[in-house]
Amino acid sequence: MKLEAVTPAPDASGGVYVTGKGSRRRNVLLLQGLMGPLFRRLGQGLIAAGHGVHKVNFNGGDRLFWRLPGGIDYRGSLEDWPAEFQRLLGELAITDVMLFGDCRDHHMGATRVCRELGIPVHVFEEGYVRPDWVTLELGGVNGHSSLPRDPAWYRETAAKLPPVPPHAQVPSSFRRRATEGLLYNAADVFTRWHYPHWDNHRPWHPLVEGMGWWRKLRRRKEREAQAATLLERMKASTDPYFLFPLQLDSDAQIRLHSPFAGIADALKLVLGSFAAHAPAGMRLVVKEHPLDNGVRNWEQETADMAARFGIADRVDYLAWGDIVPVAGDAQGMVTINSTSGTLGLAMGVPVVALGHAVYDIPEITYQGGLDAFWQNPLAPDAETFEAFRRVLIERCLIPGGFFSEEALDKVVRHAIARIEGRPLLPE
Repeated sequence: MKLEAVTPAPDASGGVYVTGKGSRRRNVLLLQGLMGPLFRRLGQGLIAAGHGVHKVNFNGGDRLFWRLPGGIDYRGSLEDWPAEFQRLLGELAITDVMLFGDCRDHHMGATRVCRELGIPVHVFEEGYVRPDWVTLELGGVNGHSSLPRDPAWYRETAAKLPPVPPHAQVPSSFRRRATEGLLYNAADVFTRWHYPHWDNHRPWHPLVEGMGWWRKLRRRKEREAQAATLLERMKASTDPYFLFPLQLDSDAQIRLHSPFAGIADALKLVLGSFAAHAPAGMRLVVKEHPLDNGVRNWEQETADMAARFGIADRVDYLAWGDIVPVAGDAQGMVTINSTSGTLGLAMGVPVVALGHAVYDIPEITYQGGLDAFWQNPLAPDAETFEAFRRVLIERCLIPGGFFSEEALDKVVRHAIARIEGRPLLPE
């Protein structure tokens, strides 16, 4: 059975929301969301707006946070999933698919089927620009994004757009995020018997991750004190430094959209290049990702590598704290494809990207390679970056966040507006 997409649909480039077409009823199929109530809240909002909603649960964590009508347990294998997914699309007359993260195994299979059938796929991710923005892009995100890499195109396109609507901050709770993750993983572990073919897209068993989080949280006060001491020392010092924010070792952006098999490979390359090419008086600050699960001791691995390269006295490890002031005072930032890069760019900090990043564009990021970056970091062109940011907001960002009621309310309202083809709503 051939399915026809209902507007908004991608244009020929695969990624533009069509606005001004009115609000027609959708039949939306939700796949996996973030660990937490995001998709439950989105489902409630879509139903209240008059749309049909169904949700595929792949494990007990998905099911725990759904608890609405229209839930479908998928208990089959990954190999059988594309055919079953296509059958679901026809059986339920699905017009739109929504998911979080397009690099999960089941999501990649689903996206291929939707592409063949012309069904729009709306992909959520952490915001390209932070804080207080969420990515919602048609077709794919990051390395799968349809956004071009031509700086002139961004300047020309942004010039035709109205100013960004007023934008307000939203609260976010680390405790809430950790609690929802633990509940999700616990529900997954205790229902594996019901989902015999389920295999988490993350490289560790949930129990291993749980132990890592327990060790990390147990040492939280000690590590916060160490970070505060380092930050005070940096504030009092005149020594220049570069910043390398680590990403999550399990992140698909590392495994699929970079030349690295994991963070250890990237860390080795960055430290080796710094040792060989950075000026003698320069320091390097390695910043731990705030959501790292603690399974691997990156602080120790950083220290060991720095010692092997002979730069132990020039490398600092920041285990905790706000990245904003650290980035603002840096000579430059090295990133793989983290959204920390856009944070640095917004502050005028030179950035070099080692992977496939949506913002790795001439005139915005450094294009001369890592080895030369240490000697001559070039700041982004402010006009081009602002044009890039304006286009991002128009095409694939919505206000809000995931870890407070106010943040979720915003995401749901704006996500429904986008899927209905309406512009961003007033704050």
